[in-house]
Amino acid sequence: MNETYNYQLPKLPERTVKPREKGMTMVMDKGLSHREVEDFLSMTEQYVDIVKLGFGTSIVTPRLDEKIAMYHEAGIPVYFGGTLFEAFVVRDRLDDYMKFLDRYKITHAEVSDGSIEISQDQKCEYINTLAKNFTVLSEVGSKDAEKIIPPYKWIAMMKAELEAGAWKVIAEARESGTVGIFRKSGEVRSGLVEEILTQIPQEKILWEAPQKAQQLWFIKLYGSNVSLGNIAPNEVIPLETLRLGLRGDTFNFFI
Repeated sequence: MNETYNYQLPKLPERTVKPREKGMTMVMDKGLSHREVEDFLSMTEQYVDIVKLGFGTSIVTPRLDEKIAMYHEAGIPVYFGGTLFEAFVVRDRLDDYMKFLDRYKITHAEVSDGSIEISQDQKCEYINTLAKNFTVLSEVGSKDAEKIIPPYKWIAMMKAELEAGAWKVIAEARESGTVGIFRKSGEVRSGLVEEILTQIPQEKILWEAPQKAQQLWFIKLYGSNVSLGNIAPNEVIPLETLRLGLRGDTFNFFI
């Protein structure tokens, strides 16, 4: 039973504890102020496993070092959105990107190709290079809603990127939850997810699921300890109640 809860209600689902390898919650910070980060951490520190500073916000965020330090002091790793990696790569600045990570004491790095075209071999080379000094999260899937990747390609890419040194693979959905593993309506491409899981271990995947209905779908099928990402800061505690059956949507899942 988790001792951080205010009441030890019996028969709650058993949640993994930090540092987690599964059941992770990845939060997307799209520009919280320092005060907002302080308030956010005061309520959610025990439930957040990793924070992504979305897309290229880390380039324009004032006092970035102070903000990152706040997360690190709470024991929460930070990484920069994959779009920033792509912005460096498309300008042939990978070395500068790694220096940028070092400058801010960043230990995790995302490799993605959602906005630019990179061959699979080249992407794996980037993963391999970064994995020598950083913990790599590799994002699979396109940000283009018109680009449908068949399941066998998702599986092949995930396998290759894990073999290249990725710690986790991220299933693309964007912050909107309307591409990649989801249809434009936000509906889960359930056949795709189920097929991926025939070949890729659940604990190696971080599913981007910003919408409540999407989170609900994953928890219903794969339990409380499914790893979910692109969670808005104000949705962390509501998500934890979904995971525990303390919200009407999942109330009957775990009884």
